[in-house]
Amino acid sequence: MSAILFTIQDGIATITLNRPDKLNSFNREMALLLQAKLDEAASLHEVRCVYLTGAGKGFCAGQDLAEVVDPEGPGMQRILSEHYNPIITRLRNMPKPVVAAVNGVAAGAGANIALACDVVVATGSASFIQAFSKIGLIPDSGGTYSLPRLIGWQKASALMMLGDKIPAAEAERLGMIYKCFEDAAFEGEAWQIANTLAVMPTKALAYIKHALNAASVNTLEQQLLLEDEYQQKAAVTADFKEGVDAFLEKRKPRFKGE
Repeated sequence: MSAILFTIQDGIATITLNRPDKLNSFNREMALLLQAKLDEAASLHEVRCVYLTGAGKGFCAGQDLAEVVDPEGPGMQRILSEHYNPIITRLRNMPKPVVAAVNGVAAGAGANIALACDVVVATGSASFIQAFSKIGLIPDSGGTYSLPRLIGWQKASALMMLGDKIPAAEAERLGMIYKCFEDAAFEGEAWQIANTLAVMPTKALAYIKHALNAASVNTLEQQLLLEDEYQQKAAVTADFKEGVDAFLEKRKPRFKGE
């Protein structure tokens, strides 16, 4: 059975981490397959949203530690440089919105991969854990970059050092994730968000994403110039014309992602 499942329906590429017996913890095979499927989703015009989730009870328990200690394994340096860093880069550079549907525990790299997505929703029974300090490591997969920007320096520092388990409802309250849904409603609500994004002006969403990527390092003046650049690009898309026409004609727009 493949470590990654990939389907396309209604403009949504669903990528499922598929090692449920290991709570979808990463090994090299799964990490490289995820990169390949993210590349495929990015390249296909029919795909207008990516939906990332996990099989079974968990979203992702992070790194499979058996691979880390295996003398024949890739080793920590390659795990970071060839597995996680390229995954995070692909998620942030993906020219389409990525929804993380966190269906269970998201720990270590699994938590930080979720937080690198554009819209993160979780089921009520899910939890987020910066588990690295428990085994003498530091957060990777962009965690030291994303978490303090989401919830603030002091809270992020404490969660990373103490390794507290944060329930999904608390993660929503902190601003770590977008929304938490009751377990029974989760799948339908998460899929509806992906459906909504899949029929929106895809290029404009990509420009929003690129602008947000730059916002944490730019000065205000630099960010204003970047907004000007992306707004000019958005203003010549077919979807902008359609949006204006639909507004003036008092009808629902039919965006094509062009």
